[in-house]
Amino acid sequence: MGKPTGFIEYQRKVGKEQDPKKRIRHFNEFHEHLSKEQQSLQGARCMECGVPFCQSGMMIGGMASGCPLHNLVPEWNDLVYTGNWKQAYSRLKKTNNFPEFTSRVCPALCEAACTCGLNGEPVSTKENEYAIIENAYEQGYAAAKPPAVRTGKKIAVIGSGPSGLAAADQLNRRGHSVTVFERSDRIGGLLMYGIPNMKLEKQVIARKQKVMEEEGVTFVTGVDVGKDMKADRLLREFDRVVLACGASNPRDIQAPGRDAEGIYFAVDFLKANTKSLLDSRFADGQFVDTKGKDVVIIGGGDTGNDCVGTAVRHGAKSVTQIEMMPKAPDKRAQDNPWPEWPKICKTDYGQQEAIAVYGHDPRIYEATVKEFLKDKNGALKGVKIVKLSWEKDAATGRMNSREVPGSEQVLAADIVLIAAGFLGAQPYVAEAFGVSLNQRTNVQTAPGSYQTDRENVFVTGDMHRGQSLVVWAIREGREAARAVDESLMGYSNLVVQ
Repeated sequence: MGKPTGFIEYQRKVGKEQDPKKRIRHFNEFHEHLSKEQQSLQGARCMECGVPFCQSGMMIGGMASGCPLHNLVPEWNDLVYTGNWKQAYSRLKKTNNFPEFTSRVCPALCEAACTCGLNGEPVSTKENEYAIIENAYEQGYAAAKPPAVRTGKKIAVIGSGPSGLAAADQLNRRGHSVTVFERSDRIGGLLMYGIPNMKLEKQVIARKQKVMEEEGVTFVTGVDVGKDMKADRLLREFDRVVLACGASNPRDIQAPGRDAEGIYFAVDFLKANTKSLLDSRFADGQFVDTKGKDVVIIGGGDTGNDCVGTAVRHGAKSVTQIEMMPKAPDKRAQDNPWPEWPKICKTDYGQQEAIAVYGHDPRIYEATVKEFLKDKNGALKGVKIVKLSWEKDAATGRMNSREVPGSEQVLAADIVLIAAGFLGAQPYVAEAFGVSLNQRTNVQTAPGSYQTDRENVFVTGDMHRGQSLVVWAIREGREAARAVDESLMGYSNLVVQ
C-alpha cells in the first residue's frame, strides 16, 4: 500500500488546470495530468493506514464517508507506485464499471476520507484512477471482453445513465443478452446531457459504448418507453426489465411572474447546450444563448456551477448565483471532524471562471426569489430576491429560515436558470409498468431490495434512491444486476463490492 514513509517524503501533487480566461474559450476538458513517474510518487503517499476509510463507503451524519463502490484504493495506489499498471486496472475494475467517468466527475469521497488528510493533504486518488484507466485504454487492457457463454436470458434496461449502464454491463458479463433503451438520441443519461462537455468530453462515453457493444450489449436510442413503446411488449419479449430512468422531475420555483419568457430549468439549458455543441458546434442555434445577457441561476451544487461555467463560456454580461443556505466555512468546523464529508465552502470551476471574468464571486448566500419581473411584452427583465436568516428549532433541531424585513433587492435578469434539484421519477414510466411510487416519488421497493411490486420488473439508480452521485448510481446498478441475476438463475456470482 504505497511506500511506508511516502506520505512524509512526497507532497501531494495534482495536474494543473488551464487558466480560467483561456479555458472559457472552449468546451473541452481543461485539466493537465501528471506523468507516470509523477503519478507513481503520488501512489507512494498511500499510508498503509490499516483501516482504509477511503474505501469504506460508510454513512456518517447522513453523508457518505469514503467510496460507496468500496474501490480497492490502497491496492491500486500501491500498484501505481510499483508500476504494475495492468494489475492496477484489474483491481480498479473489480468494483467500478466506469472509472473513465468517475475519475472525471466524482467529487472524490475517497480523498475526503483519506487518513493522510487528517493532518495533511490526502492522496491524489482521483488522479491515480484517471491515470490507470487512460493507460488501460492506451495499452489495450480496456478492450472488449465478450462473455464466453450465453445464458439465453433476455433483459431490457430502460435508461442509459450510469446506473442503467452499470446494470447492463454486469448482466452482460454474466452472459445474459441485454438491450438498453434510451429516449434521447445518444446514450449516457445525465453523463451525456446533464454534465457539460468541459467536465466529461462525450467521446469518452462513445468510447465505452463501443466497448460494450463489442461485448454484446445492444443500445436502442430515440425510443421513449411508456410513450413510443408499450411496457407490455417489453414484458412479453424480455425475461426481466430494469427501470433506470433517473430522477428527472426538476424542482420548480413558484413565485409571481413565473410565466415570464426567459426562465428555464437548468437540465433543459444544459441538455440543449451539449446537444447543439455535438450536433453542429452551435451553428444550429438550438440552445439558450447567454451572450450579452444578465443571467441569474437559482441553486447551488454541481448543476448550478455547471450553469455558471456554461453561461460564462457563451459570453454572458453578468452571472449571479442565488443560494438559500449560508456560506459554508472555509475549513472544517469542530462538529464536522474527519472522516466525515467536509462541509466546507467549495469554489468550483464555474465560480472560478466567473471571478476571473467579472472580478467577484457570483454567489449570493441566504437569499430566495420573491418575484420574477416582466416587461410589458411578458419577457423577463429582473428578479426580486430577499435575504434569509436561519434559526435552529429548539424542539426538532432543524434549521428554519425566515425572510429579513426590508432586505429585498432587484437583480437585472434576461435569463433565469432554475437549478433547485429534482423531486423524483417522472410518473409515466412507473404508470406504464404498473409499479408504485413512494412519498418521495421514487419507485417503491422493500428496504434493500430492487424488485418492484410488479413481477419481473426491477428498479435502480436515482429512480430508486432519488437524486444522488454517479458513484451511488453505479453501485445501485451493480446491486440491481445481482438481484436480477439471482431471480433468473437462482444464484449469482456477480461481484458487487
